[in-house]
Amino acid sequence: MTECKAAMNRRNAYLITAALALFSVSPALAAPAVDHNREFQACLTLAEKRPAEALESAQTWLNRGGGDHARLCQALALFHKGDFTTAGARLEELAPVLGKDDPKAGASILGRAGWAWLRAGDNVRAERAYSRALALQPGDVDLLIDRAIARAETERFWDAVADLDAALAKDPRRPEAYLYRAAAHKALANDRQAMADIDRALELRPGDPDALLLRANIKAQAGNLPGAREDWSQIVRNAPNSGAAKTAQANLDRSARAPVPAAKGDAKGAAAPAKP
Repeated sequence: MTECKAAMNRRNAYLITAALALFSVSPALAAPAVDHNREFQACLTLAEKRPAEALESAQTWLNRGGGDHARLCQALALFHKGDFTTAGARLEELAPVLGKDDPKAGASILGRAGWAWLRAGDNVRAERAYSRALALQPGDVDLLIDRAIARAETERFWDAVADLDAALAKDPRRPEAYLYRAAAHKALANDRQAMADIDRALELRPGDPDALLLRANIKAQAGNLPGAREDWSQIVRNAPNSGAAKTAQANLDRSARAPVPAAKGDAKGAAAPAKP
């Protein structure tokens, strides 16, 4: 799944403004001097933009009765600050508490925990968090896609394909799911299936640099260097600031230095004369 690393790192199915917008602080927590719902939304926004400040703000709010919602904001601030291990552990602790009466909320927090563990490099714990989330929200497409990533990172490629099959059966217009499934098929040496998935991903998201990079690398491995160079060049030309472009340029440079393969029957590389 190396070619999809950049896409995986950009992917975040649990954006604060989307997945966590479903939370509201119980009126029972409210005190006349503190609007806890407003504090919660403000803290979530701050956690994404300025996580260090959000940690301080959440602690102040916690001291004023913010409770588990303030702790949730702290965990998310830690995530955005890059402390993925601590964030993952805290999110897992909060999921059964805040999701006690709301399975969707619990699944959302566990999904964020899974993403934290992925970013921390603990793919086993990430898969466990996603599986717990899927137990609360069976068939959730985003959770299936993210668990597939965790499974692929531990080289359980067939299990990853199974999750992606299930996700695409529910929503066949998810280009990232086709791309991840293509990467899994490539790892399994199923190049024909991989290319079919890449074609579908590019139909849904034309010019996607990560899909083009994966396609180019499959072409190169199959010996189609001109086709690979065409894709690498397209990435560099059309998405010059992407991570895929950096890899594509390195591949172009490497291929330019590679010796020209000798023609069959001529060890020196000159074309064999045609037979009369």
